[in-house]
Amino acid sequence: MVLTLTQIVKAALANYLAFMLRFDFSLQPAHAKEFITYLPLILIIRLGFYIKFGIYKDLWRYSSIRDLLKIFIAATLGSISFFLIVKFLAADIPYPRSIFILDWLLFIMISGGGRLCIRAFREYMQPASAGKRTLLIGAGDAGEMIVRDMKNHPRHAYEPVGFIDDSPYKKGLSIHSLPIFGSREVIGEVIKKCNIEEILITMPSAGSAAAKEIYKICRPYNIPIKTLPGLSEILNGSNISVAQIKPLSLENLLSREPIRSDIREISAFIEGRRVLVTGAGGSIGSELCRQIIKNSPSMLILLDRYENGLFAIDHELRPKHKDKITTLIGDVCDADAMDRLFSAHKPEIVFHAAAHKHVPLMEANPLEAIKNNIFGTKNVAQTAIRHAAASFVMISSDKAVNPANVMGATKRVAEFLTMNLNSQSPTKFTTVRFGNVLGSNGSVVHIFKEQLSRGGPLTITHPEIKRFFMLIPEAVQLVLIASAGSGGEIFVLDMGEQIKIVDLAENLIRLSGFIPHEEIKIEFTELRPGEKLFEELFDETEKTMPSFHKKLQVAVPCSVPTKDELSRHLSALSLIIQNNAIDEIIPEIRKIVPNFKKI
Repeated sequence: MVLTLTQIVKAALANYLAFMLRFDFSLQPAHAKEFITYLPLILIIRLGFYIKFGIYKDLWRYSSIRDLLKIFIAATLGSISFFLIVKFLAADIPYPRSIFILDWLLFIMISGGGRLCIRAFREYMQPASAGKRTLLIGAGDAGEMIVRDMKNHPRHAYEPVGFIDDSPYKKGLSIHSLPIFGSREVIGEVIKKCNIEEILITMPSAGSAAAKEIYKICRPYNIPIKTLPGLSEILNGSNISVAQIKPLSLENLLSREPIRSDIREISAFIEGRRVLVTGAGGSIGSELCRQIIKNSPSMLILLDRYENGLFAIDHELRPKHKDKITTLIGDVCDADAMDRLFSAHKPEIVFHAAAHKHVPLMEANPLEAIKNNIFGTKNVAQTAIRHAAASFVMISSDKAVNPANVMGATKRVAEFLTMNLNSQSPTKFTTVRFGNVLGSNGSVVHIFKEQLSRGGPLTITHPEIKRFFMLIPEAVQLVLIASAGSGGEIFVLDMGEQIKIVDLAENLIRLSGFIPHEEIKIEFTELRPGEKLFEELFDETEKTMPSFHKKLQVAVPCSVPTKDELSRHLSALSLIIQNNAIDEIIPEIRKIVPNFKKI
């Protein structure tokens, strides 16, 4: 109500001043009569357009160019309406035409000028920010919005100092009175000269290559680097704010160019079919579920024996896909339970991600590794055959290559098992092999972050230890691409170069704003049971072949146990489990995997 009355007063004041200016501040009785006669009309018209354009809803101190444009349009339409009514409907020829123009200009000045004054006072008269001195990389729209938000909200504790931008045309210019210093080559100089305490990358469309280069330039200065979400994560690019700032992460540094693939082929494979994901509560299984549901299966069956992980992915997917989600607690080692599942839900495609994966734990519990990784795979695979499933995709590991531990050896046996079954049944069996995925449950990154939160030290088993790393979404997308293969293949994902774990730890420490080996220590322990210094993607007994996708290669074993040989060895392993004969495990597995050299 107060805002509406204020607007009426401004409209009356504008009309009164128009008359006073037109007649040199000497209003004669005839002109005063004209003013009084038509004042109610102009007030009603102004109020009507004021309500129509929702100007009464705008907070003055947050007024923007868009708000001023609304005032301009409302004022213009109001003045045109007033002119048409007075001149044509009322046929009042003597009414001064200059009043219409003066009233229009004055109303815009009074309505918009007041808002601008309040906005200017709020932005430039408030106390200077005592926040961290921040250098912004990227002088585009996102950078401008972030600086504006920083200035409007000093409580965010950021003090923007200036911009870096690679465009030569922007050097020397300014945004919100902040200078654009130049391209990335001057970042180091600006950090030292301006006492920069934090870097903010304000380029939502920038790829990982830009993030890596900026990180490399800033690394010697040991200051935190933050960034904005990618464009795909920002729901509305016009509403970028300080609240969306997040630390630069290892994922930003390790991510690669997006995989270019024919998504239609994946959709055609999954759309309208019933899909089962075992191990659905795990890191790979849950991401499989996220990507599969996007390709419109008729039903997605989530299976896991660990209820917490399963609950989390069910809780995430069910609100939007409740008619397509079936969530089941179950153990892949339970043959009867698997048979009931397939009888009730008849999955046509199976993604088998359930497995024990932690090397030291499996070294201490080899019987459980055999039960889950070998016989669990066998149970689900044979049940899929009996119930005429069309396709079975098994997730393997780089630890199956020239295995040095029980976990890797059991996954190698599972690879042989699926290759055998592919040649014996109409169900298509495919194996996909890859290395570590960044951020998976229990991964080294999670351990490092936990140790970092306690102030260190970060512990590494050996200074030379290396591993392959890939982002979970990228790995899963390649799994889905590989699932469209012809069957019988072991697809190996392109994992890039191996990364030294000590480099990973140092990067994480720097990204957190600390100095490695000084503020946060790194300690070396010793290699754990079954742990290799480096992993491999292809076994010494395999040949390598290209596939239909440049990010996938095919591993072709020179020799695979025959059906009878594998059946005999699996029967022996079954007896070992029944008799709890732990000492017999390694010799028996070596009969299946001769190059299993346990460390």
